[in-house]
Amino acid sequence: MAYWLFKSEPNTWSWDDQVRKGAAGEGWDGVRNYQASNNMKAMKIGDLGFFYHSVNEKQIVGIVEVIEEYHPDPTDAKGRFGMVTIKAVKPVEKPVTLADIKADPRLEEFGLVRQSRLSVVPVTAEQWKLILSMAGTEL
Repeated sequence: MAYWLFKSEPNTWSWDDQVRKGAAGEGWDGVRNYQASNNMKAMKIGDLGFFYHSVNEKQIVGIVEVIEEYHPDPTDAKGRFGMVTIKAVKPVEKPVTLADIKADPRLEEFGLVRQSRLSVVPVTAEQWKLILSMAGTEL
């Protein structure tokens, strides 16, 4: 299993929007960055991810699961980019802010810190466990 972080602007697509989609989930469309797209190409069904509210909130608010692997993104008229489909698993007990993450030297190599503009980043198993602990959340 691999772990990921999905960034979303809450005024465009929020954790509550994701939860409302239920078991059917939602396609993570609109990604137009090749590195983020390559990250999605590497995803497998069952991989887990953090759902991160960007812009003003800047915090991890939930956990999602990949339920459909990389497939065409219907919002890309040129057909260059694809998407995965994710479903909400559970909210975190305590949101983990970007400031919390940056304050922990064990997370200095985390993709959210090192590539702050990338919308989909990998999370190592160690980072995953640490952030779950910071969030007071168990799976």
